[in-house]
Amino acid sequence: MASPVLGWMWLMLALGLSPIALAWMAHFRPASVQLRMEKAVLVSLTLENVPPSTMQQPQRYVFRVESAATDLASVPEENSTIAVDLFNPDTRDWTGDITVNAHFLGETKITVRLFDNLSNSSQLPTQSTNDSTLDVRVQRPSRVVDHVFIGSIVLLMSLLYINFGAALNLEVLRGLVTRPVGPCIGFVMQVVAMPLLSYALGIFIFPEAPAMQLGLFFTGISPSGGASNTWSAVLGGNIHLSVLMTTVSNVAAFVTMPLWIFTLGQLIFERAGMQVPYGTIATYCVCLIIPLLMGLAIQKRSPRLTRVLVRLLKPISACLILFIVIFAIITNWYLFYLFSWQIAVAGMALPALGYIFAWLAAKLLHQTAADALTIAIETGIQNTGIAIFLLTTTLESPQSDLTTVVPVSVAVMTPLPLLGIYLYNRCCRPKVDEVAAGETQRIV
Repeated sequence: MASPVLGWMWLMLALGLSPIALAWMAHFRPASVQLRMEKAVLVSLTLENVPPSTMQQPQRYVFRVESAATDLASVPEENSTIAVDLFNPDTRDWTGDITVNAHFLGETKITVRLFDNLSNSSQLPTQSTNDSTLDVRVQRPSRVVDHVFIGSIVLLMSLLYINFGAALNLEVLRGLVTRPVGPCIGFVMQVVAMPLLSYALGIFIFPEAPAMQLGLFFTGISPSGGASNTWSAVLGGNIHLSVLMTTVSNVAAFVTMPLWIFTLGQLIFERAGMQVPYGTIATYCVCLIIPLLMGLAIQKRSPRLTRVLVRLLKPISACLILFIVIFAIITNWYLFYLFSWQIAVAGMALPALGYIFAWLAAKLLHQTAADALTIAIETGIQNTGIAIFLLTTTLESPQSDLTTVVPVSVAVMTPLPLLGIYLYNRCCRPKVDEVAAGETQRIV
């Protein structure tokens, strides 16, 4: 007489089902975890309602815990296999802890599968519940070096803007305000052309990745970055025009950023509960203006110190650029593992096209070579720090960390065309008397 187990198995086969497909269940507690890179966490796992036929064949069946993306998070080999003979024979269940190791930024899922060694097949839990799968989110580590980097940038930028204030010629600046053709060209390119360009590039380069489109768009709507003043000084642009455009761009960002976010931005994501960082923009403007006023005060009270600061402007500017680029690469090295050709192309295309379009617009409107160069620099260099802040406060981690790879790519790629111009000027163009130029125009 056939045993009840064999009869049950024959019945399952007659119905076209495998015995492995019986209604066993898996429960992760908690059902989602959030941890930082290179960290580990213990999660409770319960397997229950395992079919008697499976319990009676421990050599044939085995449970395995697997990660959908082992490069992001994984379960150690010694912890990933659960033998059937470990189950309670009366209740047909097993409860224990599994270790989840986080490796890199991202999201993945950890599941349990029942493997049939005889038929070389596997099955997920046949009765799925909300906790049948473990959702794992891996965040970036919190490091002291990141805070040191930010503090160093703030300090160096403050010192640099004191130098800018000392180098400003108020008569020239007053003339730019009364004849605002150059500033108006830069303003239109910065607050209209760059957002439209970033949106179009995002759709073209990342057609299937809305998160990356968002990262590029947020970079495009950000105001001009402080490095634009530095590059204008290094490349012989109009520092007065540069400072004026940077100031206007950052003040206008109070209106232009939310305007773009809640109009064109809505086409990228739906119902984004987002807060525009008014405090960050205000802080940036204050940090821009206060050192400038200090430099102007030095210019009025100490002409001798002013001459020293004017001569030091270019060396300090060049050192600051090198410091930002090198330190940014070192502190965010992990993000380069996320780089793809699309991200590299986006990082280069946005500033490069901004430079080209702005320079062409300035030349078509009969601006001088120095002013056209300055307008191009102001347009192409975005404040990627504000873009990163927006992404961080708008999106949940690790999506916020993953999307920041786009503004980081832009920040890394932005100086490359300008560095090429600088090397060309140093190597191929005749040298000019820098001290004389600095004394004549108060620009180094």
